[in-house]
Amino acid sequence: MIHLTKRQKDIFGKIDDSAGISQWRDWKWQLRHQIRDIETFENLLGVEFEPDERRQIEETAARFPIAITPYYLSLIDIEEMQNDPVFKQAFPMPYELDTCTSEMADPLSEDKDSPAPGITHRYPDRVLFLVSNICSMYCRHCTRKRRVGDVDFIPDKETIQAGIDYIRNTPRVRDVLLSGGDPLMLSDEYLDWILTELRSIEHLEIIRIGSRMPVVLPYRITDNLVQMLKKHHPLWLNTHFNHPREITRSSSEALAKLADAGIPLGNQSVLLAGVNDCPRIIKSLMHKLVINRVRPYYLYQCDLSEGLAHFRTPIGKGIEIMESLIGHTSGFARPTYVVDAPGGGGKIPVLPNYIVSWSTNKVILRNFEGVITTYQEPDSYAKYFCDRNCPNCHLTLKLEGADEWKAVGIHKLLADYDKAISLVPASNERHQRRNGQ
Repeated sequence: MIHLTKRQKDIFGKIDDSAGISQWRDWKWQLRHQIRDIETFENLLGVEFEPDERRQIEETAARFPIAITPYYLSLIDIEEMQNDPVFKQAFPMPYELDTCTSEMADPLSEDKDSPAPGITHRYPDRVLFLVSNICSMYCRHCTRKRRVGDVDFIPDKETIQAGIDYIRNTPRVRDVLLSGGDPLMLSDEYLDWILTELRSIEHLEIIRIGSRMPVVLPYRITDNLVQMLKKHHPLWLNTHFNHPREITRSSSEALAKLADAGIPLGNQSVLLAGVNDCPRIIKSLMHKLVINRVRPYYLYQCDLSEGLAHFRTPIGKGIEIMESLIGHTSGFARPTYVVDAPGGGGKIPVLPNYIVSWSTNKVILRNFEGVITTYQEPDSYAKYFCDRNCPNCHLTLKLEGADEWKAVGIHKLLADYDKAISLVPASNERHQRRNGQ
């Protein structure tokens, strides 16, 4: 049975009153009916902007276009629209045209660190691979806002192959993150081809997908997509919930499909002024995520992209939020708060300071309650201290996983890799005679 809210039914009827209600859950139907202009937005939600406000919004949309899925539109609370976190993330506002000198088109220098088409190679052992320029929704806080409004396209196989070849020819790369745009805007077949090519690279250990589909278009997580993704383990997926209101029945169903397929799920939130810059909101979001088997991964300080000044908070607000999480909720429900360094310096963790002071043999620490305590350092560490002489290291450096052949008891007899056919007590006289004892 298909469950739709009254607003979803109203929006669906205004868009396509001749289609069956099941079409609402068809992700391709949702894409065909993206909201891309102010008039359609007003009509579907039954709202109307004042002339001056409308003119300013039109100026904003001319530079940073609109694209909203009917599903995500249906989550907007029109009674409190101007303060609604869904509305603020989806709809253009005049503030986006207020830029300052510190803002940059490409604040993370992704283009400068691109050695091959679609590839950003910033960290030693992993790369970002942009496989699509298309999104189902244009998030107003997007760090790649410079790309919004470009001609939407999916790179052809020749372009994608050039990126794959770079990964294949760079043995130190053990981890690749597929991003964009949104990789799940690709067809199942095209994404399957990309994943198959990547999985054939011997030194590539992990493939990750970054997608906001579970948030803005959860119907994209179809059974066919999940069955295809399962073929390419180990595969991880990071998504992007910013507010508890985004976790709906439909998004929970999408997350459950992925988790049940053995795909580890993570979430990367962005700290946004007026959306989630509140300790109670963030804690509620983290708790709802872990209920849905999604591990909070990062809480991002908003980047210095053009048009995002109204979304940025002081870093002190992020520290305050982290103080409300550390010690006050489960460790696995706590993200790492990071600043993605301007100029391409990568993610820098930012945490409250829990070290009060230290000396040669003591460290003074404080806990989340304000309790100050002492940790005694070891009296002697010199004989274990690493001298960086790896070729002649006397420490145990067995880095491979341990062999599991040392079975005992009945397990030893059941194990195909062990040649034992019986278990003999040490006191058995017959076997003692055999051994000349």
